[in-house]
Amino acid sequence: MFYGKLRRMSWLKDLVRPKIATQKRREVAESVWETCPACGQMLYHRDLEQNQAVCTSCGHHLRFPLAERLVFLLDEGATPIEVAKPTDDPLKFKDRKRYSERLSQARHKTKQDDAYQVVKGAIDGQPLVVVALDFGFMAGSMSRQVGQAVVTAAQTAMVEKLPLLVITASGGARMQEGVFSLMQMARTTAALADLKEAKVPYIVLLTDPTTGGVTASFAMQGDVILAEPGALIGFAGPRVIRETIGETLPEGFQKAEYLRDHGMVDQVVARSEQRRVLANLLSLLNSSN
Repeated sequence: MFYGKLRRMSWLKDLVRPKIATQKRREVAESVWETCPACGQMLYHRDLEQNQAVCTSCGHHLRFPLAERLVFLLDEGATPIEVAKPTDDPLKFKDRKRYSERLSQARHKTKQDDAYQVVKGAIDGQPLVVVALDFGFMAGSMSRQVGQAVVTAAQTAMVEKLPLLVITASGGARMQEGVFSLMQMARTTAALADLKEAKVPYIVLLTDPTTGGVTASFAMQGDVILAEPGALIGFAGPRVIRETIGETLPEGFQKAEYLRDHGMVDQVVARSEQRRVLANLLSLLNSSN
């Protein structure tokens, strides 16, 4: 019986091979999928691109790459505005890495000089000057060069009598530049005061996150302040505030909707509606000047 069983197994093994040849499994790049931080849904990158980086499941606004945001908002033909470039690393700063090394790595990654873009363009035919911060470059931190970008944009808008739009996304002042970074709060505020005196409209679009010295200076000085849904907006983070005051913070504290309800933001605008809302706003402002 046992011998017969072995023979049957051998015959079956010869007839049906245990290993079936298949094509090699293709590796799927991690960048093809992204997880929504709000609902946990896996999102296909092409669906995200077509939906302007908004979750197709719950509507959460993910961080939008700066280049894609400008393409989405602006008409074709926008032109960059040159910004004077101060010398790098004024303090020869070093933490775990040299500041000069961090700058080099950020520039290689983003293909930009610093955490901003300044352009002259139009939205639905309405001309304007735009300065936008790039969170992908050292968390959008405010360096001397970022401060110079805001000043240059404000001066250009004032000379050409064009509305200024600032799009913020920042972790605050750039610690590697110390007091030089903090001085940009005063510089940008002074430039915007000149803009206001010249009666040139100033619009701000707050995106996630907008914090620190950027919030404490040019981000909250707009004639009209818009914000994206769910954007974190504040000076210090919620955890720091909670630990400092020793109290439980209100639900939604420092989110865009909370700031709107408490009079610090004029309107929360979904990304899909921003181009339309900005075009209408620019049309009203331009006609009133």
